[in-house]
Amino acid sequence: MSLSPPPGDRLGQLLDDLETASKIPAKRRQTSIKPTVEKTTSLLYDRGALPDDLIRLVDLLTQHNHLDQASLSAITRNLYPLGKVSDEVLLRIVGALGHGHLKPSFPLQSLFLKWLVMVYHLLQNPTILSQTYAVLFNLLDSAAIRPQLCHLLALITRRKHVRPFRIQTILALSRQTGGDPNLTGLLRVFKNYYPEIIVGDITKGRAAAFKHPDVQWRERLNEIQQQHFDRHEDDGTRNGFAVSHALGRRLKGARALVPNVHTLHAHETSVTLEEFDSAEGFVNSLEKIEMPSQLVAVLADPLLQKFLLLRPSQEASQRISNWLMACVGDVASGDTDPSFLLDMVEVIRDYVLSTKELSPVLMEFFQSFLQTWNGLDKRDIVLETLSYLPLLDFTELSPLFTLLQSKLLNNTPQSQLALLTFYTLLLNNWTTRLLSRPTSSLPSQPVTSIPSLLTHVNPLCLTLSQSSPSISTSLAILDFYTATGRIYSSPILLLHIPIAIPPPLLVYNLAFSPSLTVLSRLCSILTVYKIAWETVITKKTSPQQQQRKPSQEEWSQINIFNGFLMDICNNLWRGRAFALAPTSDSGSPDANARGCRIPKSLVPVLDSYLRDLDDDLKLETVFGLSYNPVLCLQSIKFVRGLEEKEMKKGGLLVRHAGPVTQQSLVRLAGRGGVRLSWQEYRAGVLGWLEGEEVGQKGLPGLMYNTMKNLMGTRRGTEGGGGSSFSSLA
Repeated sequence: MSLSPPPGDRLGQLLDDLETASKIPAKRRQTSIKPTVEKTTSLLYDRGALPDDLIRLVDLLTQHNHLDQASLSAITRNLYPLGKVSDEVLLRIVGALGHGHLKPSFPLQSLFLKWLVMVYHLLQNPTILSQTYAVLFNLLDSAAIRPQLCHLLALITRRKHVRPFRIQTILALSRQTGGDPNLTGLLRVFKNYYPEIIVGDITKGRAAAFKHPDVQWRERLNEIQQQHFDRHEDDGTRNGFAVSHALGRRLKGARALVPNVHTLHAHETSVTLEEFDSAEGFVNSLEKIEMPSQLVAVLADPLLQKFLLLRPSQEASQRISNWLMACVGDVASGDTDPSFLLDMVEVIRDYVLSTKELSPVLMEFFQSFLQTWNGLDKRDIVLETLSYLPLLDFTELSPLFTLLQSKLLNNTPQSQLALLTFYTLLLNNWTTRLLSRPTSSLPSQPVTSIPSLLTHVNPLCLTLSQSSPSISTSLAILDFYTATGRIYSSPILLLHIPIAIPPPLLVYNLAFSPSLTVLSRLCSILTVYKIAWETVITKKTSPQQQQRKPSQEEWSQINIFNGFLMDICNNLWRGRAFALAPTSDSGSPDANARGCRIPKSLVPVLDSYLRDLDDDLKLETVFGLSYNPVLCLQSIKFVRGLEEKEMKKGGLLVRHAGPVTQQSLVRLAGRGGVRLSWQEYRAGVLGWLEGEEVGQKGLPGLMYNTMKNLMGTRRGTEGGGGSSFSSLA
């Protein structure tokens, strides 16, 4: 996409006025040009110059004209390019350097060179500047522009530019100038490429550091370009295959302290990342690319991230680690403000989001960072970053989890919820990573860490359900077990990952939630678990069918799972709330019932309490479809819908007052109400729940997969009148 001026742009008109005025001597102008220059510089500072305007401005600056020195200098200082700097602009500026009465003044030339240094990262074709190396080098004898010229040469020097005659020239100039620091700095750059050259004691003298000429100017340039890119998000000037020098809004803080990509020690046959501006060039030269000097720039530079991903290096990882550990050490010693590490974590978060994994180097950083963290500052960013921990053996991850919990937990539900959210994100990321891998690689993965993680998180979920029994907390807990269900619903992963169930007490707490959504989601999760168990323990039907044998630990969980599954079905469907397994008949459908694990002596007390309230209430049925606090409204809505249809036909004499029972349906039919059997009513409520108007498919799904008579109904066959329970053998 080409860059175009915004509607109502006045810069073009101002340039017309400047070009006209530049051809007229100052004494012959009828009006002062100063207001026009001020408007031009103000507009350039506010929004920068588009490529076409930039060419016109450079022509105005480099060609001999009648504009005064102050005006030209002011325009040069505000020459903020919006896009890439074209080859045409670059060559015109280089051509304007040097001696001659038609050349710009030396102060203006020094500003040109300073500008080239500051926009070097925006050059459309940096190799053009490299091709002018001889022209630039031959201008070193001009003392007025030598400091800026040495800085530019140091920036573009490559191994191929270092030649003996150039070394001799610099040595001679250095002797003539009494050890000019700028020449000494340039000579050190030469010596970096050829350490074996002998230059005497000159390089030991004071040398220029070649720092950025104007940091504030650079920050303003980044702001202008970021604002422009925000307006043109589909602009092709940044395609991900050029080093990221303009860091935009994120320049402040730690990101500003992460160095830019810059390669100092390049071989004659190698190329640098700074030279690329396209994917094609990057791919064709991948093996020749020299490692940048500051590899920690990978945290902020997308191109360097791609490079290290395609050419991983142990040396590179170690260098990045050393830099990060030095940051931690500076904070620990008090040399750096602790907020720096927090800003650094934010930069690392952006890097991890692009790579989708926390590398061992960054894991080592977080081991040190967490020891100084207070558990509150930028908590969400820290936890989001750590959620990309790699899937390792749980013994390797456990120390990090322990350290994180010790910093995060402060005896409040909020801190516990934050920790649970972290584990949910971590489990989701692990699942995504496993599903994206080839099936053949799964046996080599430490997949036993997943059930270990579930066992580790179970107590946290149970604690939360008791300390903060709110609907939002219950939904957060269910988010975690939904992530678990995603694993066990994958046949491929189920072949390799052992099943770990939630604690029974947690299941009971959620089952008695005052929210239909919580109950429905719980039933959905239990359905996934039941199908997974059946997949694991069912014998193979063909030799080609893949199957694994359940572990001894899994076998021990089956009876526990059958217990709370039986209890939920007794409460919601079978009218046997809090029933216990019979002591004499081990083959009974109720053999797995645990009565929701409440004391047996409490059952008659609760039943007596209900009967005192209403003679029609019974403890066995009070949690069924008709009386359950979260289901009764939807149950009566289903009946009301049938009655509305009958009323339109004109055949309805009486409506059901509710709640619906087996006996009330018989009486209703005899008095001219809706004719509906008990089985039809219950099946109808399930259909109503999973319909579009309610959309709660969890409970119907569990019943259809658990109650044998409903299994037949789901397959389109007539179900029996009983309520036989399908347990896991």
